[in-house]
Amino acid sequence: MLRENKLSIKIGKAILIFYLLIFIVSIFWTPYDPNEVVTSNKFLAPSLSHLFGTDNMGRDILSRIMEGTKITIMLSFGTVFFALIFGSIIGGAAGYFGGNVDEVLMRFIDSLMAFPGILFAMMLVFVFGAGVMNTIIAIGTMSIPYFARVVRSGFLQVKEAVFVKSAMVKGGSPLYIAKNHIFPNIKNQLMVAIILSISAAILSEAGLSYLGLGVRPPHPSWGRMLKESQAYFNQAPWYFVFSGVNLSLLVLGFTLYGENFRNKRLEEKKG
Repeated sequence: MLRENKLSIKIGKAILIFYLLIFIVSIFWTPYDPNEVVTSNKFLAPSLSHLFGTDNMGRDILSRIMEGTKITIMLSFGTVFFALIFGSIIGGAAGYFGGNVDEVLMRFIDSLMAFPGILFAMMLVFVFGAGVMNTIIAIGTMSIPYFARVVRSGFLQVKEAVFVKSAMVKGGSPLYIAKNHIFPNIKNQLMVAIILSISAAILSEAGLSYLGLGVRPPHPSWGRMLKESQAYFNQAPWYFVFSGVNLSLLVLGFTLYGENFRNKRLEEKKG
């Protein structure tokens, strides 16, 4: 079982390194302009000149997937950073102070959780408009309750420890104690939450873009590419396959790599 876990982690790490390289390369270079429309090149099959073929507008699919990788990674990390900051503030304050502070903040979190996450994100995007920043805020807002609960749980566990009580007696401020004593001891819990949330953010963004509410065209989004490719599956099956495989692989990479931090968390509990 341990060997299987190590193999899964290595596979996940390899996938993430691969997409990180694509992300870096796509910042400086793509084989073609991802948004260049060449009607004479519509539905070209994969070849040496177009490794992944072309789409219904003659755009190079490989170039669009590379550009889509950049957008997807930036958006998912931005989403998780947004949710982590606000979730940590809310969950940390609730767990540290307890009492009425905990009650008020957790009721606020419960009110956010009362809405189905993706529907809440759709509503925000619909009201404020599509685009990268609005998508980050929408998906990030629906992820705040998850981080708030994880952080609150960690604070409740660690704040009773002797070293935390000692820091309190010495007059350490709540911010100092949280930064230097509590957060370092719940980092594996947070890393599991971050990895899982990145996977969820990728899928949520793809879902919103599939519905036309995510990244604005002509910028490529894997969700929108899947939507477009469905209508042309018989003419250009490679369009659908390459879009779907890349989305699935990136999510799989984060999921498998997350096992690394789950294992560390289990070791902590046993210890």
